[in-house]
Amino acid sequence: MKKAALIPSFEPDQRLAVLAKELCESGFEVVVVDDGSGEHYGEYFAACRDYAVILTHWINKGKGAALKTGLDYISGHFGECVVVTLDSDGQHTVSDAVRVCEKASADKGSLVLGCRSFGKDVPLRSRFGNKFTRMVYKLSTGTDVSDTQTGLRAFHSSLIPMMLEISGERYEYEMNVLLEAPERGVPVAEVPIDTIYIDGNSGSHFSALRDSFRIYKEILKFSASSLAGFAVDYLMYTMLTVLTGIPALANVGARVVSSIVNFSLNRKFVFRSDTPLVSSAVKYFALAAVILAGNTMVLSALTNGLGMNVYFAKIVTELAFFVLSWTVQKTLIFRKKLSPQKEMTMNV
Repeated sequence: MKKAALIPSFEPDQRLAVLAKELCESGFEVVVVDDGSGEHYGEYFAACRDYAVILTHWINKGKGAALKTGLDYISGHFGECVVVTLDSDGQHTVSDAVRVCEKASADKGSLVLGCRSFGKDVPLRSRFGNKFTRMVYKLSTGTDVSDTQTGLRAFHSSLIPMMLEISGERYEYEMNVLLEAPERGVPVAEVPIDTIYIDGNSGSHFSALRDSFRIYKEILKFSASSLAGFAVDYLMYTMLTVLTGIPALANVGARVVSSIVNFSLNRKFVFRSDTPLVSSAVKYFALAAVILAGNTMVLSALTNGLGMNVYFAKIVTELAFFVLSWTVQKTLIFRKKLSPQKEMTMNV
């Protein structure tokens, strides 16, 4: 099967041409996207022209936008193929690119990640970033991935329409792809690759603060909404406990009020759902009822069975049900609709 290599590049050096040449010699059709690097970097892209198609953004649009530009070109010019994306800074080898492509060719429905190991020789910020992102990703999807930040990824061309519709223009796009894949029924597979960091990864254009916020903003929005709901819930719980003296009854009343607040915030601001109001409301409050029953039983067990302070027990109980609520709301209640084109692609 034909193999296409896509390299998004911003302000590269001589390693870009070396990578393009080696990929071409290994049988890849190579596409390089100049993401607004400017005239000072023109020589590095010119050096690739014998080995690759060069696409150009005249201004910097971000890695996600560059990937989409390249994928759109591949979809229109290459026909059926296996696509591999690589970074241009020397962190990915051609032999590893071949191996992830072989895996993707054998399993056309999967997104294949080239996953690095994160030992002590890896820069601290990269080790910490990967560990934290893995935790967030597992909480969000229930899927455990060993390297969420890898730029070496392979997939069959039938997945390109899905890739083009996923939101994100900069570094957050790659995380959004990982978040969307399980939701769309696309398995995530792994292939171990060499771990290469050159000069402590100093060539990376990743901004730890700005780009981390873009990557984590979806889970942060959900957390903020949950915190607001929890604040309403806890306030109502405290007031009703004082008034009635019955923690279980107070928990039910508080949950009803906070659920209405949380549903409104999640539907409009967090998931920006276009599902019908009545349908999503029925599903949400069915979930709320299930969580309420479980919440009440756990709260009762902690306070009556273990003698835990009723206010501290409330905090413990809410944390225990956070992950369940997030997963069900994202994948079932406020799930984004597939376009007709994407539905056809996913059913191939």
